[in-house]
Amino acid sequence: MSQLDELRDRIDTIDAQLTALFLQRMEVTEQVGRWKQANGIPVLDTAREREVLAKKAALTDDPARKDDVTTLYEAIMAISRRQQRKLLNEAGNQDYKRIRAALENVRSSLAAPRVLYQGEPGAYAEEAAARFFGEEVARSHVATWEAVFRALKRGEADYGVVPIENSSTGSINQVYDLLAEYGAYIVGEQTVKVDHCLAAPAGASLERITTVYSHEQGLLQCADYLKGRGWTCVPRLNTAESAQFVSRSGEPGQAAICSLRAARLYGLEILAEHLNANDHNYTRFVIVSPVPEHRAGSDKVSVLFTLPHRTGSLHAFMTIFAVNGLNLMKLESRPIVGRSWEYLFFADFIADLTAPGMDGVLLELTQTAEGFRVLGNYPACKEG
Repeated sequence: MSQLDELRDRIDTIDAQLTALFLQRMEVTEQVGRWKQANGIPVLDTAREREVLAKKAALTDDPARKDDVTTLYEAIMAISRRQQRKLLNEAGNQDYKRIRAALENVRSSLAAPRVLYQGEPGAYAEEAAARFFGEEVARSHVATWEAVFRALKRGEADYGVVPIENSSTGSINQVYDLLAEYGAYIVGEQTVKVDHCLAAPAGASLERITTVYSHEQGLLQCADYLKGRGWTCVPRLNTAESAQFVSRSGEPGQAAICSLRAARLYGLEILAEHLNANDHNYTRFVIVSPVPEHRAGSDKVSVLFTLPHRTGSLHAFMTIFAVNGLNLMKLESRPIVGRSWEYLFFADFIADLTAPGMDGVLLELTQTAEGFRVLGNYPACKEG
């Protein structure tokens, strides 16, 4: 037997002892849970847990191991809380009560919705709207993302379609900020492949092109194609508006980088296709609403939360996902205005909030966070 095999055998022996002790501990914590149930005491006592973790860290004199011991017991205590919550039916805090009320009073999806998107007809946002609701849906457009949220708040539309992240360039921070500011809900999502073409008025050719218009991201994403051609590149509001501008100009020396949908809509000739340097370029759009919904097949949850400004608070919050077997898909942070070095967090995870056991998870998340809000529980888009 090699030295490595001997060391592994020692670890197996220690693990067997640890497992036996862990199971003993869980028997005792179940008794604690029954005592709390009989005496009307909540599962989570934050002050008590901080005191216990400090004592556990003090069990070692090795400074390098104190954080490891704390992490170990945070996970153990989270498992213990999960066990105890199965025994107790807690009323919860105000955040939890609001979430439960929202889930119990969701709106059914509308048969003839009024849909709003940012940009011009032919924009990728319009394509997302058509894919999600169907080509026949009544849809209109506004100039900015904030205008979408304002219209929803005023009751001028039922749904808005806004981009929230791109597979190449990352999150769209302004949309996250608007979700927090306007209190909107996410009721669905749609991914659209960004596939740019070069389009120009009738009679144009590559040899005659002198100026190319597009959104700055469109120009950037097609930089390899544009390199060395000697064309003047001019950024505009968005790709669809660029196609509209070129169509109205009628100049054969002008071209737009836009979607095939926009080129056809504005009667442009397509001179070149698939210009993206990255062929796997997708934008994820979210469908936002002023009221919550819970559609059939809802399996994705988006939340926003703040945490106490103390060491380990984010780790403690994330432990809840690990202990309950929830697949965390995304975690994003945004600065809180007026509170230096404190952040508002956004997270996506896979779950159906109406499923058995999720009440306990929601309650623990709201108790661990300083502020917590469910943005939406909706079907994840299977495209892209």
